[in-house]
Amino acid sequence: MAAKRRRRPEDKAEKRRGRGPVGKIRVRCVPGEETFELVHPRCAEQRAEDLEEVYAMLETGEAEVAVDELRWLLEGCNELLEAHMLLGKIALDDGDLALARVHAGYAYELGLKALPKGSLPGVLPYGRPANRAFFSSGQCLARCLVGLGERELAGDVVARLLALDPSDPLALKELLERQGG
Repeated sequence: MAAKRRRRPEDKAEKRRGRGPVGKIRVRCVPGEETFELVHPRCAEQRAEDLEEVYAMLETGEAEVAVDELRWLLEGCNELLEAHMLLGKIALDDGDLALARVHAGYAYELGLKALPKGSLPGVLPYGRPANRAFFSSGQCLARCLVGLGERELAGDVVARLLALDPSDPLALKELLERQGG
């Protein structure tokens, strides 16, 4: 088991400046395009190397250690969408649909909150790296909902994601069709 980590010095400095380590996810237009991408808070950017370590842990089958690391990362940055998404996927892989729904649903909601009311005057494509964890969270959430027998809610999630990126890079329509949704 990994040793408990100490709070990052930059977290304390951010708190002293009155900003706190937790920022909000927002959306921005990519200059010169009708394309949008999520902008993650500074605390999420500061944890990119830690997330790389988590992916390495998962590749080597150390899911329990990865879960501990992800929880630790969330203590300092609750808006770390990718950490919630990974916790959802781990829970889904373990067959814990209820827990997977909580984590994936939270990550999906974080992304939705960043979007303006109504619709974007363009697309939020999965192909932009900043958007991938949001779409993966939605995919995980839809899989959980289908598994829990909540096909209508899964259909709503899929419809929302397809409205944001009609190219359907994660084959979300297929997911519903395979499951009879």
